[in-house]
Order: sequence, then C-alpha cells, then structure tokens
Amino acid sequence: MEHFKSLAQFVSEQREKLGITQQALAKKSGLDLNTILDIEAAKDLFLSSTVRQKLAKGLKLNPSDIVQYERTMNIGYNYDEETENKIRQAILNNTGEELLCPVCSAPLQTRIVKMYDLEDNLVLHPKANCTKCPFQIK
Repeated sequence: MEHFKSLAQFVSEQREKLGITQQALAKKSGLDLNTILDIEAAKDLFLSSTVRQKLAKGLKLNPSDIVQYERTMNIGYNYDEETENKIRQAILNNTGEELLCPVCSAPLQTRIVKMYDLEDNLVLHPKANCTKCPFQIK
C-alpha cells in the first residue's frame, strides 16, 4: 500500500496504466466526465460507495483498492454550522476573495455545481475543499 499517494494520483496512474483517457474512464465506469475530472484534480477526496464501485469497475480494481487513498475525517473540527453557511454564501456571491479553511486556514478550492430539481428549476450548490486537510463542503 502506498498511502503517500493521493486519491487523484492513484486514479490518474491506474487510468494511465490501462492506457485510457479520462473520457474513456468515464464511459467504462458509467460516471460523468466531470466526476472523473474532479477526482483527478483532487476536488473530491472522499467518494460515495456508488462512485467508488463504478470507478473501481472502470479501473478494473476492487473498491477496497481505492478506499485506502481517500482522506479520512479523523480530525477535530473547531468551527460551527454558521461558519460553514458563511462559506457557502461567499461561494454563491462569488466576491472573488480567497476563502480559507476553517480547520487549518489553507486556501479553499471552490466551485458551484448547477443542478435541476424535479420541476426543472435551477439549483446552485456551493462546494469547497481544502488544499491541505480533509475539510470539504459537499
């Protein structure tokens, strides 16, 4: 086991060993290309069991081969729900200011995911992940 590798590095290396592109991995795994791009860009540090299973299928691995590279949440958070809501609002307001992690004060990578509800109304979901620790807003 090479725990020093990140999930992004591991997935990218396994994909390259198979000699396939990110688009081909998305097709083989049944995942959206943006999901593959986010994983390889280290935007997703934890995977749902469904995504992990599909990714493992596309990479011809067992899900347990992937889970060991995901970051664990064994850190104590010293922020409250209000702080998380402020970060979410700042992402949606897109003020251009650099947002910092409430856990370790490192820069946050942020993005807004556009989704549609059952009535085809646009719903914006702010997401963030820390560049240094496992903090994420999903």
